[in-house]
Order: sequence, then C-alpha cells, then structure tokens
Amino acid sequence: MNGFSAMRVGKAAIGSLRMAVVWAAILLCLQSFGVVPGNQWPKFRGDQSLSGISGAKIPENPELLWIFKTAGDVKSSPAIVDGLVYIGSGDSNVYCLRLATGEKVWSAKTPGPIESSPLVLDGKVFIGSSDGGLYAFSAKTGEQLWKYMTEDKILSAPNWVKSPKGDAYWIVVGSYDFKMHCVNAADGKGIWKYETGNYINGSPAVADGKTVFGGCDAVLHVISLADGTKVKEVDGGAYIAGSVALAGSRAYFGHYENAFLCVDLEKEKVVWTYKDRSFPYFSSPAILPDRVIFGGRDKKLHCVKVEDGEEIWVFATRGKVDSSPVVAGDKIVVGSDDGRLYIVSLKDGKELWSQEIGRSVGSSPAVVDDFIVVGSDDGAVYAFGRKPAANAKKP
Repeated sequence: MNGFSAMRVGKAAIGSLRMAVVWAAILLCLQSFGVVPGNQWPKFRGDQSLSGISGAKIPENPELLWIFKTAGDVKSSPAIVDGLVYIGSGDSNVYCLRLATGEKVWSAKTPGPIESSPLVLDGKVFIGSSDGGLYAFSAKTGEQLWKYMTEDKILSAPNWVKSPKGDAYWIVVGSYDFKMHCVNAADGKGIWKYETGNYINGSPAVADGKTVFGGCDAVLHVISLADGTKVKEVDGGAYIAGSVALAGSRAYFGHYENAFLCVDLEKEKVVWTYKDRSFPYFSSPAILPDRVIFGGRDKKLHCVKVEDGEEIWVFATRGKVDSSPVVAGDKIVVGSDDGRLYIVSLKDGKELWSQEIGRSVGSSPAVVDDFIVVGSDDGAVYAFGRKPAANAKKP
C-alpha cells in the first residue's frame, strides 16, 4: 500500500469513527429525552406529550408469540401496564389480555365500535366509544366504574393531567361533537368543555399546563388545562386528523393538504413545512432530539431533521402508513396498509425486519421490553418478541 492509499484509508477510518461517536451521542441523548420506561406503555404514543419514544429493548428478529382474535377490526392501539395488554375493537369490546400468553383476562362491552386507544392510569382504563361515551373500567376486573357522554363519537385517545391543586387526575378527550372535554378521573363528572369549529379526531397532547390539538377546523388549538380557556390558536392550513406531538415550545403534525409542519407555539408561527408527494399525513410523529419520524399516505415512512425539516431518509412500504411509529433504541416499529409490521433502522431507514399479517395495520404498535403488540383490520391482536427458552425454568 502506497502512502496516498494509506492516507485515504486513514481518513475513511477517522470518518467512520466520528460518525460512530456522533451516533452514540444521539442514542445517549435519546435515553434522557422523555423516554417511556421499557416495561410500560400506558397510553397512545406512550407519554403525555405523545412523543412516541420507548425505552424498551426489542430482539433483532422478533417471532410471533400469540394471536388474539376479536370479532371486529382492531384500529385501536394497545396500552401495556404491569404485564397486561388493553385494547379496543370494532366489535365494541375493550379487552384485557396477558402480555406473556395473549390469554383474555376480561372484556367489557360498550354500545358502539371502539377505535379509541386506551389510557391506563391509577388502576383504571379510560377509553372512548363511537356511541359518544368516555368509559372508565377497573384495570383488574373490567367492571365499569362510570360513563361520561359527549354528543357524538369519540375516536381519539384520552390523555391525562393532574388538577391544578394536584389532588386529582383529570382526563381530556376530543369528540366529533366539536368539543374537547375535561373529566374528573375519579367519578366521570365534567370539569370543562372547549368548543372548536369541527370534528376532533386526534388525541390531545399535554405539557406545561396546556393541551395542544388539531381538528378538522384546520386550527392548532392551545388550551389552558386549568379552566379550558383558549390560550392561543395557530392556522394549521388544512384538516388535522392525526395527533400533535410536542417537544419544548414546538408542535409537530401533518395535515390533509399533503404537508407536515413544525409550529413554534410561543411565536405562533410555522417554523418549517415538509412536502414530498401529494398525499395526506394522518400518522402521528415520533419526536427525537435531532429528527422527526412520521408515516404518510404516500406509502412511506419519513425521517426529517427536527430543526429545519430537511429530509434525512425515506422508507417505502407498499401501502399507506397511517400507523404511528414508535422508536425503541436504534429501531423504529411501524405498521402499514400493505399488511406488514416493520422494524426500520433509526440511523438510515433500512428495513431490519418485517412480518406479513395480511390485512391493513393502521393500529399503532405498543413496544415494551421483548414485546411488540399491534392490532390489525383482520380483527386480531398480534404479539411479537423473543420466545422464552425451551428449557427455561418456570417461576
């Protein structure tokens, strides 16, 4: 090897080392960036800000562990708490399943199909139904504790906040009656309502004493959680059907006029806009310190820079991606309408693993240590992960 060749090899090695150091720093930062503990996934998108980041470790090549069949399509996204999976179905039931085996622990029926995703909090399961009701069930037994009625269907997932005095939990949820509702978690009594100009489909994000959400009125709403009064609103530019994710003073969301936006809530202005092809964005984003990941109805999973929306990579599926991605370590888990569940590299968007389910996967995955759980339009709930060793001793 001549001196010039050796110098080129040396520069390449230094470049690779620098990239490795940079990537290690990103992953280290991610570990402290609002990550949900690896053994829990208590609500849609994991945390109150809807960041979509799990601290879980998932195996390199997950295997199918179990399938639980319901009698309707499963558009609801699962919650996982203390070894139990909670999920709704188009058959109007809420199900509680054992994470390890998929065995049904209990089910509870509502008068309408369920697309809403459950919130598990303080020993209760909160979920909306297309009959317009917000329901609270005992997480252990499935006993209905209370029902709060809105004037139209609830498809969005509920979120939570502590009361201003800190002595109670309040539940916030949007309805197709154009209103955001705040309800006492203990007894289901209404606290306040905030009326918008159209349907509210997405889950409200919660941070710093405010809830932020979009709606079919094309407005990004910022509401005081203390009393339900308007703090501010920003023109979203088009219908906002998905959920908004928050990071600091910025909100991230896509809309039906084929764009994904970053909005500075303090300055009340759009910081950047990302457009690819002429397809809407329904998927809710995962927000990292340096990047934002979201699906599109252009059949792609997109990754862009958090500061300016510049494209980092794009991963193509064969169906629209309404499923909201979950980041776990250096991997991303997401479903597609092509009937597959994917694991994609966070670094470069390369496919690491996929599993054909057969029917659309619009449900967003729940990810905890060694498990990925997701629903499908075929009416089933699927769990993938690491199979226990055949010779493992039973506890």
